[in-house]
Amino acid sequence: MVRFAKYAPVLVLCAALLAACGGGDDKRAAGSAATSDSPAAAATSAVSGEGGLGGAPATSAKPTRSRPATPAALKCAQLRSAAVGSTTISYNGYHDSIPLGDGVWSGEDGNTVTLLEPCGIGDLTGDGAADALGVVALTNGGTGTFFTLVAWRNVGGNPVCAAVADLGDRTPVESITIAGGKAKVVYLTRTDDAPMAQVNLRRTATYQLAGGHLTEMSHTDAPYSG
Repeated sequence: MVRFAKYAPVLVLCAALLAACGGGDDKRAAGSAATSDSPAAAATSAVSGEGGLGGAPATSAKPTRSRPATPAALKCAQLRSAAVGSTTISYNGYHDSIPLGDGVWSGEDGNTVTLLEPCGIGDLTGDGAADALGVVALTNGGTGTFFTLVAWRNVGGNPVCAAVADLGDRTPVESITIAGGKAKVVYLTRTDDAPMAQVNLRRTATYQLAGGHLTEMSHTDAPYSG
């Protein structure tokens, strides 16, 4: 008993130290559990899941597609070397393209096609590129002069014949303007009872290019005496 009593204070001190150490571990474990269950820890875990930073799923940025650059607007001067008609667009009985050279084409049949003024520039197809609408006249050595509207589509900055619309014999065009996808054409014509050598109407017509056709949407007439 004397020997045990001698060492009793030491045993009590060791027991106290062990209790203190064990309690600290419990507190640290409890603190760790509380931290891992906290909303902040949950958010951090969601962000740092598998795959990305800290395991988060990697999200690759979608590549951006650049839009092709809009070609430069057509110029009226370009039409002097453009083609009228094509294998699919008949012009005055011709079923092939008629290549203008300096604004004129002469055929073996004696016909001559001449590019005339005016000319209108603007977007007729809705693709943002400025197209062209002009007028050509066909003569065959007689008294007739047959006027035709020609729409050229802008393809990479070059004029490509898209459609034609006949205006008739001796019907000169005064002006062409393009706005809002439509063309306004002012030209001279005649009433049904007037002789072919006379024009007595100024017609303002609205045209639209669609489906490979240049179609008159509407027109208004005013008396003309010139």
